[in-house]
Amino acid sequence: MILVTGGTGLIGSHLLFELVLCGHNVKALKRKTSNTGFTQKIFEGYSSEGKQLFEKVEWVEGQTEDYISIRAALNGVSEVYHCAAIVSLGKRSFNQMLEVNVQGTANVVDASLEQGVKKFCHVSSVASLGRSFDGKEVTEQTTWGKTKGKSGYAISKFRSEMEVWRGIELGLNATIVNPSVILGPGKWDSGSGQIFGTLEKGFPFYTTGITGYVDVRDVVDSMLKAMELEQWGKRFIINGQNISHGEVFALIAKELGNKPPRIRVTPLMAEIAWRLVWLVSQVTRKTPALTSDTAKSGNSVTYYSSERMQKELGIKPRSVKRAIKNTIRFGRL
Repeated sequence: MILVTGGTGLIGSHLLFELVLCGHNVKALKRKTSNTGFTQKIFEGYSSEGKQLFEKVEWVEGQTEDYISIRAALNGVSEVYHCAAIVSLGKRSFNQMLEVNVQGTANVVDASLEQGVKKFCHVSSVASLGRSFDGKEVTEQTTWGKTKGKSGYAISKFRSEMEVWRGIELGLNATIVNPSVILGPGKWDSGSGQIFGTLEKGFPFYTTGITGYVDVRDVVDSMLKAMELEQWGKRFIINGQNISHGEVFALIAKELGNKPPRIRVTPLMAEIAWRLVWLVSQVTRKTPALTSDTAKSGNSVTYYSSERMQKELGIKPRSVKRAIKNTIRFGRL
């Protein structure tokens, strides 16, 4: 039996589909308030038998912050894919990210050790890695460096990954994947899906920063392969293409049938904009759509290596263009 946490999210839903398609017995952890409708739409979007396949998933209620519910969910489980996490660049979410991303991971690791789980895959992020300042690609060996200046999300993912390394030291057979910006069918009002929702409205702005983007299907394929090959005690950067935000925005706009963004946002413009947005949020009490962290990332340049993923896992990543086409094919979910 396999347990997947975060089964109602982008990665988790795609992972569940592949596991069930391959004939595995699968449990998926969900909060009491979570809706599995999104996951069902993913199943139905990839297969004419999606509804029947979806019904094979055994949903169990619980949350990673609750150790007792995690331990109960792990009864009879031999493999765990830990996908659950909060993704946010808003400062107001920092404490919640520490609770879910860090303490939640610690609980899943400890319960897995207690219940004798034989295989464990943790979804981390390139945000938990260091940065290369000499123009070279970031690799799995790039050190974290100073915490100062890092986003709250990056700090939470770094600390959560440390919990998995702790588990490995205690004997847990675990592997770690570090995806770059993930593109795939999902909700267009949260996470990377916001890019599609924003550009659908004819957004005219773009930034010149460069980072890695990856198809969600490549993330899932890498996770499955790392577990199959028993790549314990290793992390893998899962990246499809290093490309500028401006190019990605243009590709998405074109696929949506809209004009590509034409106004370049300079670093100074971004610094002014996030402060104005913050002031508005103080009045409306709504989470600001633009923060100091997103403003900085919009014009930063970071390249990520996919060499280990390709050589050791045998994964040939799909292009960003293919990822965008697949995402828009599903539309808003």
